[in-house]
Amino acid sequence: MAGSDTTPFLSQADDPGDGPVPGIPGVPGTMGNPKSGEPEVPDQEGLQRITGLSAGHSALIVAVLCYINLLNYMDRFTVAGVLPDIEQFFNIGDSSSGLIQTVFISSYMVLAPVFGYLGDRYNRKYLMCGGIAFWSLVTLGSSFIPRERFWLLLLTRGLVGVGEASYSTIAPTLIADLFVADQRSRMLSVFYFAIPVGSGLGYIAGSKVKDMAGDWHWALRVTPGLGVVAVLLLFLVVQEPPRGAVERQSDSPPLNPTSWWADLKALARNPSFILSSLGFTAVAFVTGSLALWAPAFLLRSRVVLGETPPCLPGDSCSSSDSLIFGLITCLTGVLGVGLGVEISRRLRRSNPRADPLVCAAGLLGSAPFLFLALACAHGSIVATYIFIFIGETLLSMNWAIVADILLYVVIPTRRSTAEAFQIVLSHLLGDAGSPYLIGLISDRLRRSWPPSFLSEFRALQFSLMLCAFVGALGGAAFLGTAIFIEGDRRRAQLHVQGLLHEAEPTDDRIVVPQQGRSTRVPVSSVLI
Repeated sequence: MAGSDTTPFLSQADDPGDGPVPGIPGVPGTMGNPKSGEPEVPDQEGLQRITGLSAGHSALIVAVLCYINLLNYMDRFTVAGVLPDIEQFFNIGDSSSGLIQTVFISSYMVLAPVFGYLGDRYNRKYLMCGGIAFWSLVTLGSSFIPRERFWLLLLTRGLVGVGEASYSTIAPTLIADLFVADQRSRMLSVFYFAIPVGSGLGYIAGSKVKDMAGDWHWALRVTPGLGVVAVLLLFLVVQEPPRGAVERQSDSPPLNPTSWWADLKALARNPSFILSSLGFTAVAFVTGSLALWAPAFLLRSRVVLGETPPCLPGDSCSSSDSLIFGLITCLTGVLGVGLGVEISRRLRRSNPRADPLVCAAGLLGSAPFLFLALACAHGSIVATYIFIFIGETLLSMNWAIVADILLYVVIPTRRSTAEAFQIVLSHLLGDAGSPYLIGLISDRLRRSWPPSFLSEFRALQFSLMLCAFVGALGGAAFLGTAIFIEGDRRRAQLHVQGLLHEAEPTDDRIVVPQQGRSTRVPVSSVLI
């Protein structure tokens, strides 16, 4: 059995000898018409022979990755669950509050390409272990910052981005190397269930731990302990399969990494990847804004409606909205991700463009419901929660499908780089700036109105309406993805099978037939 545990620390984990074996039942390339160009789908026995891992072990690896993904998002939104208390403790306004999330996302965004490059070339397991251990220590340290050192809180939240960058760019590529076809889609849906569920648990843990301890600082001390467990599980359970082996035919050569610049140029020429990343950027913008500001907005709505006393300086901000919004986020996430994957799987049988079309429908459908949620907040908090529930369910339909699109339109040796590029784009134009932008617009509006609780509510309400417009733009990007998806997927399949080669302008090699397939050899070897 070959795996990453038998290789030197941070070395290239893949052993070309662990690829598919000709003549073995269930292994790609041993059955079907090899001239068809269609990839063979291995059965369970074939997957086990290729990866060296049993079905149970592969499922356990996904469970560990899912736990860590849940923990990452739980930590991210614990801050949002106690945001009113943080504002009171550090005596900051909406723009500074939004900056907390913006700094974290910006750090994560900048570091993602670094870990994307490393993840395509080195041992993915140890990269994740190191990043999560560092993240846990920094999160614990951020809970001891005094009130006059707000800048230090921003710094530590920025450093937390190391952990998420080391994990989010790499973990989906491990799942892609363990499963294929519908199995991969199901496992990705399980993995991405952790995003909304972890986000919801962050709100819940933040608010409840604060209530029990009487101090919001304890909310930031929950996830570091769970992070230690995550590192141990990664080290003991996860083994790294050979890259791309489950997608290769038996007679195709193993894929080798190309230069980082070549990877970027290839991704830039992939319209399905670019457009789906732009669509996902809109999802990130909307979810980032709602994640940070929804509990505060709902609290201000209750204050205006007279259901909750205002949060005065020196007092603990008591509200059930973080808990309720957290529960809604968990439920809508599970429902939305599962619904999106199932609808896409059924439609895919008759329409190969089903994936981007389902994403477009989810994003375009969520926009009016989110707008209605904001518009109704001054009249009925119950109606607001109903519209938020529907809007978040439709929004969550995108998560697993977008990840699956990336994995089948990008070849295995540049998937971590593609994940990193998508993270940079979606956060640079999405949730890195959206919380701060919403807070900044809110502050500017409040300055032009007489000071009042109604002004605070109206300012945040109007600024959040930007999310509905951005959601509509994202839906248009997914409709564009549907135009190119079939051709890009086909090209990636042919490349994995060794039937398509990329020409490099500076490469001094040419393609010649060798043992039934094209092989690139130096010009000097054929010029005599």
